[in-house]
Amino acid sequence: MRRACRSSSNSKRKNFEVRQFGSGQFAESAKLTAPDCKLPTVELPPKMCTVTYIPQPGGHFVLTSNRDENAARSPQHLDRERVGGASLIFPRDTAAGGTWIAASDTNRVACLLNGAFVKHKHQPPYKRSRGLMVLDFFRFATAVDFFENYDFDGMEPFTLIVVDDGQPYELRWDEKQPHVCPLDPQGRYLWSSATLYPGDAGKMRQEWFQNWLAGRQDFSLEAIQHFHETGGQGDPWNGFIMNRQGRVQTVSITNVVKSPEGISLIYNDLLRGMVKLLQIPTKTASHPFPKH
Repeated sequence: MRRACRSSSNSKRKNFEVRQFGSGQFAESAKLTAPDCKLPTVELPPKMCTVTYIPQPGGHFVLTSNRDENAARSPQHLDRERVGGASLIFPRDTAAGGTWIAASDTNRVACLLNGAFVKHKHQPPYKRSRGLMVLDFFRFATAVDFFENYDFDGMEPFTLIVVDDGQPYELRWDEKQPHVCPLDPQGRYLWSSATLYPGDAGKMRQEWFQNWLAGRQDFSLEAIQHFHETGGQGDPWNGFIMNRQGRVQTVSITNVVKSPEGISLIYNDLLRGMVKLLQIPTKTASHPFPKH
């Protein structure tokens, strides 16, 4: 059943807005079906990426990110770090020192896409790197605490997908206010970066996703990885593995896999032909990975 979108405010941020989906809705930059969650067609300067969220049996999930970037910003190493009392695993961006995707032993995941709703003018310097903001997320006790109390003012527009102890959210910052959509944990979602895939390109990618979902029974990690490798195959400009004349290209595919043992981060380095793995036991894991 569709639940109506709603707005709320707090003492620190008068324009904090919450939008909510019903079950089975697809979140994608070109199309949202909840009436006042509909996003405009956008065209933004290029940057990353493609993200899917696919639920798994037992309340688990796979969150997958194709990163479209300049090859010089492709990390060679995965990091572990303590942030706000949580142990994190993530690939560190070689330029700004932050990340676009991270997971913690507190059963939380955050994944970044550049851009929000409308074309914005790049006007540096910005107050804080969005990649560092991803790490800042883990300093807050809950996602809602982060949405309501983090100081987004002075930051460049972005979209942030988070899963907080099993509850997924979408946050978009448009330089005016944060827009939040709690998502259905059993829904299947695709996001395409507004900076690279505006208008018809975003709609075409949504069609690829819906065609892949249609009648499908296999939502294993292998099936998801294959989709992220082959979606839009033959279209070097808009395909899931893209290369726009070497200026920006798909440099990696990262899978964050939540399982009974904890969280695995599988980093597929497409430039170097390498696959790297980090695992972290969550504090509520029934059969935790060995601690490192």
